[in-house]
Amino acid sequence: MSRILVIRLGALGDFALSFGAFAAIRAHHPGEPVTLLTTAPYVSLASDSPWFDRVLTDTRPAWLDLRAVLRLRRQLRGYDFVYDLQTSGRSSRYFWLAGCPPWSGIAWGCSHPHANPRRNEMHTVARQRDQLAFAGIHDIARPDLSWLRTRGPVLPPPYALLVPGTSRAHGGAKRWPIERFAETARLLAGRGITPVVVGSSADREAAALIREGCDGAIDLTGRTSLQELAGLASRAHLALGGDTGPIHLAAIMGCRVIALYSRFSDPALAAPVGNVKLLHAPALTDVPVHRVAALLE
Repeated sequence: MSRILVIRLGALGDFALSFGAFAAIRAHHPGEPVTLLTTAPYVSLASDSPWFDRVLTDTRPAWLDLRAVLRLRRQLRGYDFVYDLQTSGRSSRYFWLAGCPPWSGIAWGCSHPHANPRRNEMHTVARQRDQLAFAGIHDIARPDLSWLRTRGPVLPPPYALLVPGTSRAHGGAKRWPIERFAETARLLAGRGITPVVVGSSADREAAALIREGCDGAIDLTGRTSLQELAGLASRAHLALGGDTGPIHLAAIMGCRVIALYSRFSDPALAAPVGNVKLLHAPALTDVPVHRVAALLE
């Protein structure tokens, strides 16, 4: 019996886009133990999934921290095949730490390299599908996510998820102004759709500003696990937000999504997958509320 290791470290959007690959690997190795190596934020979600028998936490140690690197080396040893879905410079070094087992990825010298010269021009889902084909997995269907659909708080429908949080990099060009979220929340409430603000605890200030602008809005920031957020999204009327993990998770759960992308996010490489309407502008301050409002119906 072969022991299988899958490497997918994050972030949330990338992790959600890998659900199909996870399911395909699981189906390709029936009855064989499949282990996932991931980072702490995704351990609980992965452990609840039907795809893995065991989930290990990668603490991403500094390379000069020899004790931690040796601990990581022990985690990586003893597998008969490794699928590196992270395919980063860091995860490629794991090939050598693991003792050079049969390996699907981009590590130099690996047994099943993803040798498509255009891989860096491919959307994440297409790139992983192609990578797995090089490793002999050709059947990648839409994953069964029924195990997530009942999770999370049950809110009276209809409601819409607002996701104000995203990267603060690039001078805020990837963030839609909070006052526009608040204005959109009022538009939704006026149509009988309850605005629900979701995200991490770091987004509570933004949620408070949205609630100040819309009395009927509900603040669930920092109050849902990833599993609960996925279930909540599966029952939502729609979700609105920028290039951020919860938007990817909502889309893959079948929620109708309005995604706001700035010039610092390339939708050709990592747009949410599903029923998605995309607004793309150099900076999100260039996206007025009326353009979003036109997509609300």
